[in-house]
Amino acid sequence: MRIDVVTLFPEWVGQLEQFGVVGRGLRESRLELACWNPRDDADNASGRVDDRPYGGGPGMVMQGPPLAATLERVKAARGHGVPVIMPSPQGQPFDQRQAQALAEGEGFVLVCGRYEGIDQRFVDAYVDKELSVGDVVLSGGELPAMMIIDAVARLLSGVLGDSRSAAQDSFVNGLLDHPHYTRPPRFAGRDVPDVLLSGDHARIERWRAQQALGATWRRRPDLLARCELDAAQKALLDGYIAGETDESDTHGGSRE
Repeated sequence: MRIDVVTLFPEWVGQLEQFGVVGRGLRESRLELACWNPRDDADNASGRVDDRPYGGGPGMVMQGPPLAATLERVKAARGHGVPVIMPSPQGQPFDQRQAQALAEGEGFVLVCGRYEGIDQRFVDAYVDKELSVGDVVLSGGELPAMMIIDAVARLLSGVLGDSRSAAQDSFVNGLLDHPHYTRPPRFAGRDVPDVLLSGDHARIERWRAQQALGATWRRRPDLLARCELDAAQKALLDGYIAGETDESDTHGGSRE
């Protein structure tokens, strides 16, 4: 997969190559990342790509022509069309389903805005989709773009050390993830739940499934409302709500 990013800060986005699973994917050529600076396509010596907004008001607006010229260079380099995506607080919520859909494609282009935003005419003419990473306004689209890249990259074959990690993440099946524990067996006055030490894999999977359902019920009931639970899941959730879990202390509390 190839991801192209149009940004005024290519060195910043390019730092992804040095860290984490995205960096490994890039270094192992499972993923390709290219950054493009619209200042290179400015029609002035200073590389200025913004101007004051028509109608007055504070701040500056990114101009359409240099962005359009940069995007044409991107398309020429790719040789085939892919979705052009703009991180924006006005966009559709970016979630795991969106990440999975992008991971199944041939790549995409991310256009990062700055200042008060991008000339709407560019958005209307060139952007296929706007995605929001949350109801918050940031200084630019670079951080959301890097979040999108990270979420997509970890779904690509071979990027994660164990492909099962992505399959068990929160939101993959519409639910939050179950809690995780590791050594030492006792920490901060709390023990690892006994079920995880039992060696009974069927019992462990049942406990994890119940914990995932319970966590979603407690923290994100909106997600649970959108899930179609089967009879076994409903029984597990009913047991969780009633306190009839497979482990008396579901959160590894002290047994002193």
